[in-house]
Amino acid sequence: MSDTLNLPAETRDRAGKGASRALRRDGRVPAVIYGGNEEPLAIHVQEKELARQLGTGHFFNSIVEVEVGGKKFRTQPKDVAFHPVSERPLHADFLRVAKGATVTVKVPVVFQNEELSPGLKRGGVLNIVHHDLELVVDADNIPHEIVVDVTGFDVGESIHLNHIKLPKGAEVVVHGEDDTVASIAAPSALRSEEGDTTTEGEGE
Repeated sequence: MSDTLNLPAETRDRAGKGASRALRRDGRVPAVIYGGNEEPLAIHVQEKELARQLGTGHFFNSIVEVEVGGKKFRTQPKDVAFHPVSERPLHADFLRVAKGATVTVKVPVVFQNEELSPGLKRGGVLNIVHHDLELVVDADNIPHEIVVDVTGFDVGESIHLNHIKLPKGAEVVVHGEDDTVASIAAPSALRSEEGDTTTEGEGE
């Protein structure tokens, strides 16, 4: 389960491009907290701290408690805009999340026990179809990652969503249970041999 992150912030007194540029020169990033049937709250956060949290790799599938003037807002990061050249964060959006609410998040997929896959041991290639899955999940039970066990899978076999254990109450958005997450492709040497055999057969 993802840890709750804490992000100190201050309210923004002025809006507009000029004010935002001034904040960025001071190492701050303009941001907004919205949703929850309340008025949007304009804030700014420290660029270094935001960049550090982005670097954890699970910022967007975490609950972030934004603290403003001693008050904490329970939020989900929804978007961060980056400079096209320097890649510095320019603006961030946070959505208020009520206790017990469900959220939609993208969670990375990781594969384990590759040494226990007969297909991969024979030189097969793991062909990944989905590097992440979009889940609807309890905000207090967001996973860091979805683990896929490839034990026993051989060349030519596919791993479907129904092979994956999801967190309790979590649902995958859009995809069906028989959707392929990954497959074990034949080794290139084996594919070449099969191709040569086919060619010889066709020439006789």
